Amino acid sequence: MKNVLFICSQNRLRSPTAEQVFSTRRDMEVASAGTNHDADTPLTHELVAWADIIFVMEKIHRTKLQKKFKASLKAAKVICLDIPDDYEFMDPELMALLKARVSRYLD
Repeated sequence: MKNVLFICSQNRLRSPTAEQVFSTRRDMEVASAGTNHDADTPLTHELVAWADIIFVMEKIHRTKLQKKFKASLKAAKVICLDIPDDYEFMDPELMALLKARVSRYLD
């Protein structure tokens, strides 16, 4: 069982959508968080340490993750999906993009 963490800025649109899209898979546990201090679910050292794979939506999220949570990163693989903040929660286009970009790393 893999622990998969999705990260965006506010944890309101992209990363919670990703969490919903992949939550039905039986081969993984999923969670999502945001890098901003006022995110709905702020990123914590515990979440980072829990994750085997971390998907960030943009390069800025990877930079923040590596600066603030370096001690907790351990062996987690960090992958940038390059998905801009242009989508609403559960937007069908966003869901298709997530499936296409994430699935290649999980299958």
